[in-house]
Formats: sequence, C-alpha cells, structure tokens
Amino acid sequence: MKTQYYTAASLDGFIATEDDSLEWLFSLGEVSNSSYADFIAKVGSIAMGSTTYRWLLNNAEQVAAQTGSAWPYTCPAWVFSSRPQPIVPGAKIFFVSGDVRAAFPAMRQTAGERNLWIVGGGDLAGQFADSGLLDELIVQVGSVTLGQGRPLLPRRLLSPALRLTQVSRLGPEMVELRYDVRIDAR
Repeated sequence: MKTQYYTAASLDGFIATEDDSLEWLFSLGEVSNSSYADFIAKVGSIAMGSTTYRWLLNNAEQVAAQTGSAWPYTCPAWVFSSRPQPIVPGAKIFFVSGDVRAAFPAMRQTAGERNLWIVGGGDLAGQFADSGLLDELIVQVGSVTLGQGRPLLPRRLLSPALRLTQVSRLGPEMVELRYDVRIDAR
C-alpha cells in the first residue's frame, strides 16, 4: 500500500489557475491516453482538499462528460475541510478537519492492500509529506505555462527527498514523472 499524490501540472509547476480552473488541462488530451485507468484500479481510498471537492461539485457536468459520472469515485473519500460542505448523495465521503495524521489510519485501513490517493490539492499533499506519510509523487506535466496559480507542492522537498523512478511520454503534450518520496531524507 502506498500513499500517492497523482496529479497534473503545467510546465511551470501549477495544478490550477489562480481562480482554481482546470480548463488548461482538458485541451491536452483525453483521460484514456493517460495512466489514469491503471492508476485508479489500484486505489482503495482517497484524500481530497475542500477546493478540489468544490471544483468537482461545481463542474459536475464536465466531470461526467470526461469520466461518465458526476462523482467519479467508487472508493471512500476523506474530504479535508474546515467548513461545512454539500453532500453528494450515494457517495462514500467522510468530512474531516485538522491534522492528516488523525485521519490516516482509517484511510489506510479502508484502502487495505490498495493505495491511498491524494487527489489534491498541493497543500494537502504537502501536509502528508510534512508528516512523513507521502510515498510517491506522480505528476503529469503538460506543455503549457500558466504564469501563476495553485502550486504543485507548496513545500521544499530538497534532494535527496525525491528519487525519479520513471518517465513516460503520454502523447505530444504530456509527460509523466514518477518519484519515490524518501522518508529517510527528511
């Protein structure tokens, strides 16, 4: 079981624009041309920040067009939020706040032999990294620059904390980078 931050970023290191838009990403190719299908098949639980959660709710029509469902996850999700959030009927969602270490045992137990996916955002992934709970960073880098926005990982992880393990080309506009996060380097 691994805790993985799987995401996409612009060439200059942003996962969303300053107003949390992901429009830049949809022009770079189809989900079917990425590693997503193989990745999600190995996920047993999800950790998600409130901004990502609200983006999914506010863009349900677009999400459904891309994935086939307005709430595209079948495994349980923990949404980290300091304020009340709308509920998605029929979805397995737990709303939590505070330190990620408090919710981690339940997420790990629910995942079983499968992986825990930190969907986003970058700050939530950073909290897992700060706590020594992040095992792998998988980032699909798109051939766009945003100039500003929400950073991929707003933390310093200095060498040798990240060890590049794989590089894959995903068509003419994307490349996927996989890194092990070395806990002993922190």
